[in-house]
Amino acid sequence: MRNMPCDDVYVKEIAPELDVQSLRTVRAIADTGSITAAAAALGYSQPAISQQLRRLENRLGVALIERVGRGVRLTEAGRVLARHAPAVTHAFDAAAEELAQLRGLRTGVVRLVAFPSASPVLVPRLLASLSASHAGLTLTYVEAEPPEAVEAIREDRADIALTFSYPGDRDDPHGSSARGLTVRSAGRDDLLLVLPGGHADVADVAALADATWIAGCPRCRGHLLELCGRAGFEPRIGFETDNAVAVEGLVAQGLGVATLPRMAVESFPLLPGVQTSPLPPAEARGLHVVTARDAERVPSVSTVLEVLGRELAAVQSVSA
Repeated sequence: MRNMPCDDVYVKEIAPELDVQSLRTVRAIADTGSITAAAAALGYSQPAISQQLRRLENRLGVALIERVGRGVRLTEAGRVLARHAPAVTHAFDAAAEELAQLRGLRTGVVRLVAFPSASPVLVPRLLASLSASHAGLTLTYVEAEPPEAVEAIREDRADIALTFSYPGDRDDPHGSSARGLTVRSAGRDDLLLVLPGGHADVADVAALADATWIAGCPRCRGHLLELCGRAGFEPRIGFETDNAVAVEGLVAQGLGVATLPRMAVESFPLLPGVQTSPLPPAEARGLHVVTARDAERVPSVSTVLEVLGRELAAVQSVSA
């Protein structure tokens, strides 16, 4: 037998001591910041988690946590395990679900995260469709803006993220920050000018250079600045809110003009005293679906991706 370098020997010795549940535990401590909170998140008692950690430390021969005041934090060794945990646990989950599919099981929990304006328009359709066609599948949902949604995928806090980006976005979260993940194009969401009722038709934002503007979320505000900058002016922003109803309320009172994605406008009846005008398709925000690499190999995730694609297409065809 060949003589292995000592680091190879250590790897051969340490690898069998790792298990998926221990990795989940270390990751939960990293996410929650305490053993008690990690135990609650995983559905175990605090003593059980503490014992599991002690056994793992004894097997590995290194400390994974250290006491800091009345709390704990991960050691360097613990942070190494926490960093690798999402990839390892995802691979095991994928294997388990493929085996379940071979046995004819059609169950699973899929965690979806999406931007807020998708909540009233798209998510209810998705939930209803899944309930009708895949009753054994559970979909959980949390709202988050694109950068946070991409990070949730990377940290294994979500399985599928529905996100968006605007043309010219300097901080596009689907660039370097999504490296190693799978980003799929999912169509577009047209951008509309939101104007007081009775306003003359507007084909170019340059005609609104003297108007007071209402800015939205940070990403929407960034695109507004880009849009107006390309039209040759800097918008005079009088109000800021990421609440689409509030935007329309301000516009209805003649206090300003704004841009809103069609999905946000169609999430509730247009307020009296408000009219919309479409901007060119080139200004639409692109929609994206972000997952871990090879996530579609997990049957439940693949099912949700398929149904989500159909519902996105249906929403976009109605809006067209």
